[in-house]
Amino acid sequence: MDALIEAGNQADRKRRRSYGPPKDPSVPQPRDSPFDSKDKGKEPAKRPAKTDEKVDAVVASISRNTTVPRNLSKLGSKTPRTELKVENNKFTPWAFQHKLHHQARWREEAQEALEDAEILKTEERGMMAAEGLMERTFKMTQDDIVNSIGEEQRRYRKEWKLDGGAYRSRYTRNGRHIAIAGKRGHVASFDWLTGKMHCELELRETCRDITYLNDHSHFAVAQKQHVYIYDQQGIELHRLREHIDITRLEYLPYHWLLVSVGNPGVLRYHDTSIGHVVATHKTKLGACQSMTQNPHNAVIYLGHQNGTVTLWTPNLDEPAVKLLAHLGGVTSLSVDPSTSGRYLATSGMDGKVKVWDCRNWKGCVREWEQRGTGHAEVEWSQKGFLGVASGGTVNVYIPPSILTEHRGGPPLYLTHPIPHRPLTSARFCPYTDMLTIGHANGLSSIIVPGAGEPTFDSSEVDPFESKKMRREREVHNLLDKIQPDLITLDPDFVGTVAEPEAQDEFADPLHVPSHRLPRWEKLKRAGMPDPGMTPASASEAKKASGKGHDDDDMELGYSA
Repeated sequence: MDALIEAGNQADRKRRRSYGPPKDPSVPQPRDSPFDSKDKGKEPAKRPAKTDEKVDAVVASISRNTTVPRNLSKLGSKTPRTELKVENNKFTPWAFQHKLHHQARWREEAQEALEDAEILKTEERGMMAAEGLMERTFKMTQDDIVNSIGEEQRRYRKEWKLDGGAYRSRYTRNGRHIAIAGKRGHVASFDWLTGKMHCELELRETCRDITYLNDHSHFAVAQKQHVYIYDQQGIELHRLREHIDITRLEYLPYHWLLVSVGNPGVLRYHDTSIGHVVATHKTKLGACQSMTQNPHNAVIYLGHQNGTVTLWTPNLDEPAVKLLAHLGGVTSLSVDPSTSGRYLATSGMDGKVKVWDCRNWKGCVREWEQRGTGHAEVEWSQKGFLGVASGGTVNVYIPPSILTEHRGGPPLYLTHPIPHRPLTSARFCPYTDMLTIGHANGLSSIIVPGAGEPTFDSSEVDPFESKKMRREREVHNLLDKIQPDLITLDPDFVGTVAEPEAQDEFADPLHVPSHRLPRWEKLKRAGMPDPGMTPASASEAKKASGKGHDDDDMELGYSA
């Protein structure tokens, strides 16, 4: 019997401690049973200090037996977390506030993880290196490279035999998908890593170029008469009638601009977010067969048949820079992304490859004769490797030998023969050591060790992004869209304040040009009264001005 009474008292105390309201000292509490001799001799528990605030019984019972996870507590992080302040909390749903606070915390954690990852990047990038003085890296064939690398990297070496004519290719910004276009009308878009085909079209007309828009879900094709936009399934969405007889296409991702140039020699900027042409420039230099963009400042580079290279922006009707680069027509252009668009590589029909410094156009930094005959295609990689496809070979050069003086051409880093002529395009795959060459019989991908950037910023581009992540990124890019008027040669110029012009207070107003004078000075010089002046003041000002001129004439005559 005593045991049953003791067990009931313990259960009652436990129930009151877990679910009951806090004890109030002013209200008499029930005493313990005299049979409970287990707690005798112990000090009574200290009661919490009485506060003036009204305590909620439910909140107190939950908080007494609940703890905050360490990853969400302020003490668990290295740095104090900043709380997001939301205005008008009265009208903001609690769930939305909770989501905003968590997003702020996630951004801080991602920034801390990024800083920690920078410390771990201590190794050097992988490249081929010769062990002895008699060894050369360009003697390594693709079979030797494939046999010495892992199974994952062996998939980069591929040969696509196609019968659609001379092919041109284009990769997405994350380097996961590739779009190809044959001259006879064969167009395809697929994931080259997994081999998944998105779409394949037989257009049965001439296709000159292809490019992706924001991602692999849309791409544009320069066909015989107009430019057409297709979706991921190959369905025709738009026909851009303003773009006529186009030969080259480029897409500016931060401005949402599709840029085209063709045989008429007209450069057009088409805003894909609103569907309107925002700028049209007549180059007045004939048909254009080569075009590229500077990823640093979004300036368009055009190569013309008379050997000139012009730089264009949407807000200027004339080229910002006009350069005589070759004695023959310019066949290919490419800007180095590893140096923030500092160097430009050009190839011409005169058989030369030249490298220019975009900060100083006085002369080329380096020039050499191309290996082989025919039109050459040049392309820079993310690490500054320069690929030149000419004749029946593909040659790759590495920095800093590209910019230093050597007898003849710079030393070769890698070479690969391709018997299928002509070689019509060369594209480095982003974030991968792979170079894709388009030729008359399809496409060939070769491995170039050290050409790609090994790390990527997942907030900018992510090769492994899901469908939800891609949609979120597309919405954020549209909200962060940059206006075309902000494209300049110097992107750091945007946001700066112009310095005031130095003016001489003692300068003679008679020697100042009239277009620099204010309105009242122009009227005063012409002898006309200001419309805001009264008739009396106007007559006095006219007399004063006439008297001043008479005095000046007298002084001049006296000095003579």
